[in-house]
Amino acid sequence: MRSWKYLSPVVTVAVLSGIAFAAYATRERWLPHVFPMKPGAKAESHGEKTEGHDDHAGHDHGPRGDRVKLSPQAQANLGLDKDGAVDSLTPTEYWRRVPVPGVVVDRPGESDRGVTSKVAGIVTEIKARPGDTVKAGDPLFTLQLVSEFLQGVQTDMAKAARELEFAMAKRDRIAALVKAGTQSGAVLIEEENQVKRVVTQVQAYRRQLQVFGMTQEQVDRAEKGEVVTAVTVFAPAGPTTGWLPFPSTEDDLLYEVQELSVQRGAQVQAGQTLCLLANHQRLFVEGQAFASETKSLAAAAEKSLPIRIEFPGETPGDWPEVPPLVIHHMGSPPTAGTTFPFYLPLENQYHQFTQGGKDRFAWRFRPGQRVRLRLPVEKIVTLGPDGKTEMLPFVLPAGAVVREGAEAFVFVQNGDVFVKRAVQVLYEDRNETVIARGGNVSPSDFVVRTSAAAAINRALKAAAASEGGGGGDHHGHSHD
Repeated sequence: MRSWKYLSPVVTVAVLSGIAFAAYATRERWLPHVFPMKPGAKAESHGEKTEGHDDHAGHDHGPRGDRVKLSPQAQANLGLDKDGAVDSLTPTEYWRRVPVPGVVVDRPGESDRGVTSKVAGIVTEIKARPGDTVKAGDPLFTLQLVSEFLQGVQTDMAKAARELEFAMAKRDRIAALVKAGTQSGAVLIEEENQVKRVVTQVQAYRRQLQVFGMTQEQVDRAEKGEVVTAVTVFAPAGPTTGWLPFPSTEDDLLYEVQELSVQRGAQVQAGQTLCLLANHQRLFVEGQAFASETKSLAAAAEKSLPIRIEFPGETPGDWPEVPPLVIHHMGSPPTAGTTFPFYLPLENQYHQFTQGGKDRFAWRFRPGQRVRLRLPVEKIVTLGPDGKTEMLPFVLPAGAVVREGAEAFVFVQNGDVFVKRAVQVLYEDRNETVIARGGNVSPSDFVVRTSAAAAINRALKAAAASEGGGGGDHHGHSHD
């Protein structure tokens, strides 16, 4: 009994606590019956629930007038289902650029090449004509030799080759006698020196004939005593080293025959030009910058900044895109000129086809073709919260940003809902718009990147006008 006296207060407190907890947990069931709610309070409570529901709808904060829902058919009609039409934002280094005129030109010392005759002769065959494309090492002409000098060199070489055979046979015989001990070693040394002298003479004749255009096979025939009466003129090989940034090799060098300087049956002299070849594989783009742009031009050359190139008159998609180019070197301004030339290396492109049994090439770029260059003059950046850190901006196509007076907007996709977001435009031209980092957009947002943004904005306005014109009171929100 004494123990119950002490436990009774504890049990009483525990029971009261359990009753209070149960009443609190079931308050939503009995509270409306014990304390009926006033009519105004119900409306106010519904208003709070509506605001919370509206904030959650579409998983995007902000007023519903900045969102529009598009059906899959509507998105397909606007081209939003295509690759790249809607994509995430990527911070990109961007330079403000100014247009600079330019023209495609030949590379001095490489593009044009004259082919000359190394010997006097008569043109008996022309193997390539204007418009044909030839590779380094392809035959161009066949010449009938008329030089008595070359015929004499071949005869002398054949005699020296026979003399070499006799000298080598005598040397071998003396060497056998020396080995047997019946001949002195001094005689063998004399015979070896005679062999070396004749070998040097034969090698000199061979090099001389090769200089005059004979092939290795023809020289071998002449050494055996067969007189060669005709030589073939081949397309020359390009330089393998030099100041040019893209060295040429015999395997990939292509020439186009531009002009023939002789005709069949004509007699030519040593050093006379036979034809003119043009190599259009590697060209230069010559830009013309004004004096006010020389500072930006020097900075672009020093930092190897990429310069975009545009080709007016071309249809996009006909040719592969040309990557940005860098300045190779700067030229001297012409006398009394107001512009400064600078040069960018350009790799040509071509379509290959067969005509008349011969391979032909349709080159994309030709000397004299006008182009437009985009010279970088200013780097566009934004500063971070500390006011010092540079932040790369977002770059979008010009049609992706919608203008309404002084305001600019983009549309962010969230499922079938497209949300209108205000952005700060840092720079824009006819092709691109640069917007600042931070604010209402982030790299995780999927933004409409085409001109469909304007159509979505019109659909948004039409939806807002339809809701504002009637259809009943929905307490400021829609349950669609």
